[in-house]
Amino acid sequence: MTTRTRAGYTLLLFSIIFAGSYTLLRADKKPEAGFDRAIVDNTRRLFERGRQIFRYDTFGDESFWGGMLHLHQAIAGAANGGVGPGVSPRAALSLGLKVDAQALPDAVVRAIRQGDVNLDDPAVTLRLLKARAVVGVTGIFEKDQLVSIGIQCAFCHSTVDDSVAPGVGSRLDGWANRDLNVGAIVASAPDLSPFSTLLGVSQDTVRTVLNSWGPGKFDAELILDGKAFRPDGRPAATLIPPAFGLAGVNLHTWTGWGSVTHWNAFVSNLEMHGKGTFFDPRLDDAAKFPIAAANGFGHVTNSPDLITAKLPALHYYQLSIPAPRPPGSSFDHDAAERGDELFEGKARCATCHVEPIFTEPGWNMHTPAEVGVDDFQAMRSPDERYRTSPLAGLWSHQKGGFFHDGRFATLRDVVDHYDALFSLGLTEQEKNDLVEYLKSI
Repeated sequence: MTTRTRAGYTLLLFSIIFAGSYTLLRADKKPEAGFDRAIVDNTRRLFERGRQIFRYDTFGDESFWGGMLHLHQAIAGAANGGVGPGVSPRAALSLGLKVDAQALPDAVVRAIRQGDVNLDDPAVTLRLLKARAVVGVTGIFEKDQLVSIGIQCAFCHSTVDDSVAPGVGSRLDGWANRDLNVGAIVASAPDLSPFSTLLGVSQDTVRTVLNSWGPGKFDAELILDGKAFRPDGRPAATLIPPAFGLAGVNLHTWTGWGSVTHWNAFVSNLEMHGKGTFFDPRLDDAAKFPIAAANGFGHVTNSPDLITAKLPALHYYQLSIPAPRPPGSSFDHDAAERGDELFEGKARCATCHVEPIFTEPGWNMHTPAEVGVDDFQAMRSPDERYRTSPLAGLWSHQKGGFFHDGRFATLRDVVDHYDALFSLGLTEQEKNDLVEYLKSI
């Protein structure tokens, strides 16, 4: 075969391959047709609507936080038509509230960076609320007068990256706000009679309980069973959990009350005090949940229902939030590789924390004895067990400690606990390597 002939065949073969590849590329870029298009459109619609709901929807709960507790009056202060000194931006930030810098004009962001904003003036807080820049909080205004206040899912389950200033930056949806002092914020409301009437105690007692929680904690069961403190005298509140990395994970609370959708309905109706429909006959158990049973909390209806139609999109958005990857400099890579082998092997972590979801596929619940802790919080739930928490993104919620109540201050404390409970015989080096791997997940 001549060189020219060989070159001709080569060119022809190249042309055929190129034409075929081009055809495949064009085929890949064809728009979806029929029901495929409907699926794609539905995905986009659910995501965008769910994000809006997660960040901004109050479900009508302003009728409780503003209409009944008058929390907005404490925020505004007497100088702005409310009561008391008001809540300045500095005070709000100290309570763990966050500011979404992307909701602010560029000039305001520059002023914050340069320290030219008066952080001691409650009127500035009102301007932030009016700009919808306070994460998880909605101010309802009549002209410039704050007349009510509502909260959203993002109140507890979002924070910011501090890119502008401490507490001011871009949103981090799904991250547990372990700075947020929910109890202290609620305790500042002028009228806590809805809680005192429900719990059968004085408003002063309610304030004492709320102020005992501390940053990053919340007691969802208080309004169900009235148990404000553990038998050892410590507050009964539990850590705010992250709301990311939940796709494929069964049961989504420390004690496994239900799915994401169940918990969204539970919280939006009973904890946020929105206006919707909620059914859970387990709350009819007067021995376990005396307050819930007496008040019919397992059989809630409202007309109009401002919650139920939003649950599908909210669910979809939450399952779309991935666990954040740790910064490369935040852990020892060599040690983490050794820890990975231990996780799967000698340390037996993967027995329950199955990769890549890092919990059991299926029934991810264990008795208190199996976990090696007391049963106080477990007994406040229907199944009286603790959930195997997924570990992805663990590095991002170390503040406040580990387990449901933060009883273990560090990851090393957690490793020591299980080493003793299961007689693993881990060496000091192995424990350190395992901690580095946990930080790397």
